[in-house]
Amino acid sequence: MESREDLNSILPYLPLVMRSSTLFWPSQVVEALKAMARGPLHSRVDSGELLFLAISDLRHSLSLSNHHFAPSFPQGYALFFDELMSREESKKWFEEVVPALADLLLRFPSLLQTHYQTADIAHINGVNTGLRLLRSQEPGIVFLSQELIGALLGCSLFCLFPVTNRGVEHLPTINFDQLFASLYDNYNEKQENKIRCIIHYFERIFSHMPIGFVSFERKVLALEHLPQCISYPKAEFWSNSVIPLCCFEVQNSGLIEDQSSEALEVDFANKFIGGGALHRGCVQEEIRFMINPELIAGMLFLPSMADNEAIEIIGAERFSSYTGYASSFHFTGDYVDKKDVDCFGRRKTRIIAIDALCSPRMRQYKQECLLREINKAFCGFFAPSKYQQYKRLFPENGCSRAQLDQNIEDPIGRSRSNLLSHDNASTSDETTEEKSVNQVISNYEEKGCESLGHEDNNIGIVTGNWGCGAFGGDPELKTIIQWLAASQALRPFISYYTFGLDELQNLDQVTRWILSQKWTVGDLWNMLVEYSYQKYKGQTDVGFFTWLLPSLFGHDTEMLDLPNMP
Repeated sequence: MESREDLNSILPYLPLVMRSSTLFWPSQVVEALKAMARGPLHSRVDSGELLFLAISDLRHSLSLSNHHFAPSFPQGYALFFDELMSREESKKWFEEVVPALADLLLRFPSLLQTHYQTADIAHINGVNTGLRLLRSQEPGIVFLSQELIGALLGCSLFCLFPVTNRGVEHLPTINFDQLFASLYDNYNEKQENKIRCIIHYFERIFSHMPIGFVSFERKVLALEHLPQCISYPKAEFWSNSVIPLCCFEVQNSGLIEDQSSEALEVDFANKFIGGGALHRGCVQEEIRFMINPELIAGMLFLPSMADNEAIEIIGAERFSSYTGYASSFHFTGDYVDKKDVDCFGRRKTRIIAIDALCSPRMRQYKQECLLREINKAFCGFFAPSKYQQYKRLFPENGCSRAQLDQNIEDPIGRSRSNLLSHDNASTSDETTEEKSVNQVISNYEEKGCESLGHEDNNIGIVTGNWGCGAFGGDPELKTIIQWLAASQALRPFISYYTFGLDELQNLDQVTRWILSQKWTVGDLWNMLVEYSYQKYKGQTDVGFFTWLLPSLFGHDTEMLDLPNMP
């Protein structure tokens, strides 16, 4: 174990000790956890105030006393568990959940040891799946059981992760002290309801421990030529692309996480994944991390994203229902996730985190910013398992018309599947209670999944107003950028949730008209570049949609007789 590069990279950020190839808790921690596992009659932990004192003792035993937490953390704990929780909820928490959590933490060293042992067996196609720092510019994947994630999040709740050196590696917050401190410092209902989602997660897993797996992958567009990697495209790549535009579906109501298609769901991410989830944030990304708390585990080992990177997470289970957004966010109860499971034991929930430019104002219309945004989206949307198809279709100087003509038909109503090889890997419908990593590997061998990032060819993109809202991006610009990136990534469709944004009220008409022109990615990109140049130079003050249609038809021409798109 001492010679493992993966373990050694993450060990300084874990609360465990390693000696003689064995991971373990210090003896004082073991005794304290054993007492908590026996229940409040033995541990005396039956209130938020006493739970904080127990946590303080654990931190002292781990030599974390000099790793400061948020000053109001103790008051936040007491406020939530002793005042905001009902008496019945509090009784269940301290008599059932806390002992079960302590027992899981006692097993954390053995769970982690088993994880590394089985990760060696799970070297699929030479890919390391062990827990480690997935550093910037190093593409890779980490594959965790839901039980191990439960133990990691238990450490977060008890604030047991050392934090002193996390800033050096550009790692986000991982302990929950700020989450609870913010509740006390400036109480509001959204913060209480964020915590209720987390508490509900622990109640659920200790009523029935989930047995699946979650993968976390750093995707990178190589800045220099690397084998088996797509290079970071230049402007000429986009300008010369003859890839046809994919189908565009407009959703004027509903939420991304409620969609039922086989799709990659976009997380409007901060470059530090999770954003303000463990602070006061409560918009799209933070809400997703509350209702799918297993996403938080990635914050332990995923440093901030560079411009040429994205993070894909497959398999995170949803546990909570909610209403509202931002200040109106409200936990409304349990959610039973019925998503199918793939051959690796992961739920077929695919989330892609891509961070947009923050407060770009007029510079978003400069070509280098357009290029940054489209390449960021493309990095998220392309499928690494399709590398050979990308390599064949997208050589260094783009895709030639001759190559494409052999593979594709008319842009309207056509099937794009000919661009891709047919994997046709079957998936399991259910898992057994005793499912292990070895069984997952067996499924891989029997069912022929190509890689941990395996996807069927019908996986589209489900997104919305990425980089808009608080980030200040132009919604019309960002819509087109995502469409271009999804098309170039050979996705069969993009399903766009407008969330009722006024600027996008004519989006369906505009996209249907564009498709009726049978434009390629290059055609639409060049239009966008020309518009953006005029916008930046002050030569136009209208939005892209208004600029595009009059430039072709004249200002008084209405869009009539649009074709009915499939």
